[in-house]
Amino acid sequence: MANLNCHICEQGCILAEGKTGVCGMYEQKHGHIEERFADQYLVACPISIETMPILHYFPGGKFLQISTTGCNFNCPGCISTVIVREMPRDSRVFQTLTPGQIVEKAIQEECMGIAFLMNDPLASFPTFLSVAKLARSKGLRVGCSSNTYFTEKTLDQITPYLNFINIGMKGFFDNAYYRCGASSGIAPVLRNIRSLVSSGVHVEISAILMKDNAEELTDLAMFISQISPSIPLQVMRFIPFENADISQEPTVREAEEFCTALRKILSFVYLFNTPGTELLHTACPRCNLTVYKRNFYGPMGAKPYEVPPASENDGQCPQCRYDLNMIGTASELAFQEGDFEGGYPFTRALEIVEAMLIAMGVHEKRKLAKAWESLLEKGGLKQLHHGIQTPLTYIETVRRFGKIAEASEAAEELAAYLEEKLTYINAGVASVTHFPRVYYTMAKPLFYINHGRLENRLVETAGGISVNKSMDSVGRPGRNLTKEKLIALNPDVIFISAFISNSVTDFYQECLESDIQVNAVKNQQIYTPPSPGWDFGSPRWILGLMYMANVLHPQIFDFDVMEEAKRFYRRFYQMEFSLPHVNRSFSKPDKEWRWE
Repeated sequence: MANLNCHICEQGCILAEGKTGVCGMYEQKHGHIEERFADQYLVACPISIETMPILHYFPGGKFLQISTTGCNFNCPGCISTVIVREMPRDSRVFQTLTPGQIVEKAIQEECMGIAFLMNDPLASFPTFLSVAKLARSKGLRVGCSSNTYFTEKTLDQITPYLNFINIGMKGFFDNAYYRCGASSGIAPVLRNIRSLVSSGVHVEISAILMKDNAEELTDLAMFISQISPSIPLQVMRFIPFENADISQEPTVREAEEFCTALRKILSFVYLFNTPGTELLHTACPRCNLTVYKRNFYGPMGAKPYEVPPASENDGQCPQCRYDLNMIGTASELAFQEGDFEGGYPFTRALEIVEAMLIAMGVHEKRKLAKAWESLLEKGGLKQLHHGIQTPLTYIETVRRFGKIAEASEAAEELAAYLEEKLTYINAGVASVTHFPRVYYTMAKPLFYINHGRLENRLVETAGGISVNKSMDSVGRPGRNLTKEKLIALNPDVIFISAFISNSVTDFYQECLESDIQVNAVKNQQIYTPPSPGWDFGSPRWILGLMYMANVLHPQIFDFDVMEEAKRFYRRFYQMEFSLPHVNRSFSKPDKEWRWE
């Protein structure tokens, strides 16, 4: 049987009989290239469109997210690794839904349309094309997030059915694409951007900002401006996951300064992965009026919280009538997803379970798959969300997933260690007479973390009063507050998240520049846990709890947290602890860890 060339994407894989290509999603069978897992979905749930993220198309609109598995790229530090590389493709977590059932679900859920995201639709192109055709025939809108490595043939097939697309750029030089395994460099993507824009598809472009690629993204912005300066550019501040180097993560200050400079090239430049930044809002390029306001909503996501009133909701600036390239009427109230549902927070749920199993010494993907299958059963995501928000329920969740993954003995050892340290800290806090007021934030001073999350429960366990308790528990993982509210709270201590974080120096400087006069700033009592994963998601939160206890009550606690980290890593990961080798993955203890 002759080898065949796969025409789905520009990788152009040559497939022998029974063999697959780069994405693993197509194979040659009897002289034809066939999709291996047609109509198989990992996710099919409603989201607001900013979760994709798309910002200038029916803001706040409700769409049905569909996601499968697999990808035609293999990018270093990919945020979707758990679903594109680690999820077993024959797992029972996948649900079979025909195009008709997908469209019917979108209609029943009162969605405006259907959006394919998280993994690339090129990995399930025939399935997506069938859904897109049927959806459009039923009056639904259709879009996707994609690396856009379509061949001219496949792009011509899908374009008539696409209303909107988020194009995830890997950079602007060929080398950036070669690092992701792309065989033909960037040229096909640039060709496809021009084609999509000329065809009338609403295009938004996203790109990751790293320490060493600011010049490259500036060149990208110049290229976009030559097509249209009104195309929105979403700059994703790099979050180093998986095998990524943590030293490539730009600071919040660096990212904000860079995006501000890019706004001189493009009309609409946004900064993601930076909770509390005003660069997630839409400001009028002419008069600088802030027209649409958004909160950070998990990695790569946003959530609108202020849009123009209906009488002014026409896509133009209410003040000077400048065209904001805003397609469609904004919803007065954005759709709210369920716990861990929709967008990249879903992948964080998978990572949290993975984190528990890795700390139990589980190395077999078969056992990981069993745990994920249990998680994705009805109500499983909600149960996990509630189970990880307090130290005691987290420990019970460890035991539960240990049993599911056939690792009960190792789970009990981990749980016993967590309980031992917890008991010691509880005993020390019992003698405390003064409880400092503590504010927990993420990246920027005016973004608070919801009180119900583990970070604030750790504060209380360590002997602090969580001032976050006085604020509404809305948003994911929190939302913005006013400077006046923070000043009124007057915390004695401020903790910055260990996940999407900020340097203490930059944070303190911003507080001074913003005239945030609270005790924590006056006394320079601002801290962040020494290592990612030490305050949420991973069992390593116990190390963060020890650190907090030291900070809040140094007269009682004197943990050597770095030595304890070394012991924790040797005992539960069978490896040495090294700060330069950790990154922001909840699950992986450092960038070298791999599944067998």
